[in-house]
Amino acid sequence: MTGLRLTWVQPEDLVVHELRQADEDGRDAREIRARWARAGGSPAPPRDGASASPAPPELRVLAHELLDELALLPSPLAEREPTPLALIKAACPAWPATPPPADARGRQPVSFREQRPAGDAQSVDRPPEASWPGASGSRAAQSTTPFSRAAPRSLGAGGLPPGSGWGYSPGLRRGHPHPGEAPGEGRSGERRPRPDALHASWLGRAIGCLLGKPVEKLPLHAIRGIARATGNWPLHTWFTAKGLPPDLAAAHPWNRRSADTSLAENIDGMPEDDDLNYPLLNLLLLQRHGKAFTTAQLGRLWLDELPAGRTFTAERVAYRNLLSGVEPPLTAAHRNPFREWIGAAIRADMHGWTHPGDPAAAATQAHRDASLTHTANGIYGAMFIAATIAAGAGGRSDVHQCLRTGLTVIPPRSRLAKAIRLGIDAARAEPGFDIVVDRLHTALGHHHWVHVIPNAALLAAALTHADGDFTGSICRAVSGGWDTDSNGATAGSIAGLLAGHPAAIPDRWTIPLKNRLATSVAGFDGVGFDTLAHLTRQEAVRP
Repeated sequence: MTGLRLTWVQPEDLVVHELRQADEDGRDAREIRARWARAGGSPAPPRDGASASPAPPELRVLAHELLDELALLPSPLAEREPTPLALIKAACPAWPATPPPADARGRQPVSFREQRPAGDAQSVDRPPEASWPGASGSRAAQSTTPFSRAAPRSLGAGGLPPGSGWGYSPGLRRGHPHPGEAPGEGRSGERRPRPDALHASWLGRAIGCLLGKPVEKLPLHAIRGIARATGNWPLHTWFTAKGLPPDLAAAHPWNRRSADTSLAENIDGMPEDDDLNYPLLNLLLLQRHGKAFTTAQLGRLWLDELPAGRTFTAERVAYRNLLSGVEPPLTAAHRNPFREWIGAAIRADMHGWTHPGDPAAAATQAHRDASLTHTANGIYGAMFIAATIAAGAGGRSDVHQCLRTGLTVIPPRSRLAKAIRLGIDAARAEPGFDIVVDRLHTALGHHHWVHVIPNAALLAAALTHADGDFTGSICRAVSGGWDTDSNGATAGSIAGLLAGHPAAIPDRWTIPLKNRLATSVAGFDGVGFDTLAHLTRQEAVRP
């Protein structure tokens, strides 16, 4: 035994995760589960990427056999949760219209800009939500609950309370031109995203990711306990070890990969993270192949530019499949129990950034990307994020409108759409965000903490409850647990985009990053977020 035990690929772990996936998508795996148990297999999947010790050879052989048998079991949800793009579009009655060609300034015709986006919350088929555990509950009235908000309230520009203390500068919100900005830029209907907005979105992605890194993998009660013990509850700034009681620190240690680079006392630029590596890789993808790239070209790019050790869950399995000669889209399904986890969603921002005002094209591009590694709800997560960001990049400053647009590109009867609506509805109903989070954990906590379904629900709830405010959005997303750095990253990307300018993000978030990103993606180590915004805009305007 060498001590090297690679995570996310051991067959004895994969089969148990696949049994859990079978429970979630309705396949009858009782006989296979019984065979695994009789052979001495583990009854529950590990929270981390690998079980503590390897299984004996005969059990590993059986695990491979059972993985292949599980793949043949039919799912009763297959019809309502298709994977091919044509079937997804057919299942979406409010699929967004393709905008007409823009004029020389990148603007859409007025007649199109004045249309309401397809997919208003009331127009999308909404199956009953009562079947979710915890979906019902009385509205909490205590205004002193952490992350509380008053309802109803008067909203100012961009759907935010006048004088919001969450970090927006009213003069820098979208719709208020910045110094030197041409009149009309940044307004609804623009097909060329402003560099300032892209800069704020890249920064927001990094900030939200960094905020969530030290508490990734920690259970919800530990995140709350650490924040309270250090005077940071409700969460409003970076986590810190200063003042943390030793017994609490010992019981809930920081993420070992992040503790030295992501606490308030040691942040020195943005450290490497897969939540930033994938947008960089997608930037490379567009630079080399344009918006008409194929899934096979993405796979080749990964083999050329992405170190295998920087992949996790579904991406690691797909990478291994590529090396084994498996071709897309089978790379996403072959012995891959993580195919509905969050990995494709964290790769989706670039597709939204480069299709401002065109959520249908953004979602279509995200589908080609996600198909390398994911199926069904795993793909929907990427399409939802891409369309949401495309709506924001097109000049829609209302986060609620952007989320509604995101819902139009995923099948309304899918589990993901149902979970996102649950998150939005809970955030609208409860003044206290802690109560919102508790409801989501009750309803969706049976999923693995990296699964896309609970994380998308939490993300939508955080953005809704914060009205798109930057600090409120990232702090709510991270404080809700599960995949803290990924949720913080996407919340920061969306909220930063809607803020419209780096100056609209408080200095306590931006200064420690020093406009510097560390990465193992060749050619980008040490790059500045302003440079990334410029390069992204180049791809957005390139035919």
